[in-house]
Amino acid sequence: MRTGASEQEMKGKKTKPINHIKAYDSETLLALYQKMVTIRKFETLAGELFAAGKIPGFIHLSIGQEGSSTGVCSILRPDDYIITTHRGHGHVIAKGGDLKRMVAELMGRRTGYCKGKGGSMHIADFSLGILGANGVVAGGFPIIVGAGLSIKLRKTDQVAVCFFGDGASNRGPFHEALNMAAIWKLPILFVCENNCYASTTRTSYACSVIDIAARAKGYDIPGVSVDGNDVLAVRHAAAEAVDRARRGEGPTLLENKTYRRRGHFEGDPQRYRDQKEVVEWEQKNDPILRFASILKEKKLLTQDLEDKIAAGIDADLKEALQFAEQSEWPKPEEALEDLFFNF
Repeated sequence: MRTGASEQEMKGKKTKPINHIKAYDSETLLALYQKMVTIRKFETLAGELFAAGKIPGFIHLSIGQEGSSTGVCSILRPDDYIITTHRGHGHVIAKGGDLKRMVAELMGRRTGYCKGKGGSMHIADFSLGILGANGVVAGGFPIIVGAGLSIKLRKTDQVAVCFFGDGASNRGPFHEALNMAAIWKLPILFVCENNCYASTTRTSYACSVIDIAARAKGYDIPGVSVDGNDVLAVRHAAAEAVDRARRGEGPTLLENKTYRRRGHFEGDPQRYRDQKEVVEWEQKNDPILRFASILKEKKLLTQDLEDKIAAGIDADLKEALQFAEQSEWPKPEEALEDLFFNF
């Protein structure tokens, strides 16, 4: 059995962005920063609402992984597809999801994305290409292959993106999906967010490889592993993979090495890891703080602007919470609605 080698490697990965910051205009860079902060603040609010008993069921937060969702979705078009996981709030926000409808869905209200019936793990918005979250580990692979096949049959230049965790890479649908996407050259980007833990199991214990991206070799497709807490590195790698897919050259496996700072679910006692490890990642490898320091160094982010961005996001979330709290609960008879679709 290997030790925590992969986690140690990721801890030391504080590299400069692959795609130099000068390649971007200030508007794009600040938009990336704002999106990451929005995700962080949304997840923090969700955690507080859950602790206060205002969110039913379970929620799984992506605090610490904002660089991955933001970097990938920043290069997608509105008509591109994504499928996400039980830890999917960040992906939905990064793709343009409505904060009001998201909070309402988490709180089980009729104005939510799924009319309050789906909750945290089933948010979808087809108008934005968000095909939904999935409570089943590796459950998104068959769906994204279908989306990729539909793109090919319709002969558009859309791209389909499947987000999943390191744990899902050990399940059968992962291998089946990569194989089918490879032989049909489907326009799919498989994004593994390796956050060091599959529920309570360390990645280094459960995976036979240090880099999950190495598994792409078995299907003769590109496999790329990057620092998932470097939003520009993620964006650069995703852009190359998406361009390849749009050209009809097939899928790519992208591994974003990041870290899950909260428990597997809210309320998780986390007996499987030392909290000193969590603090170390928070202090030395926070994706938002790292990016903010670069922007400040380039004099693109002042304290006044940082405060203004934070205040704007806080106001949006306050409005979203008020919207949700003022929304009605679903009626009992509505449980029988939206079960079937008539062609």
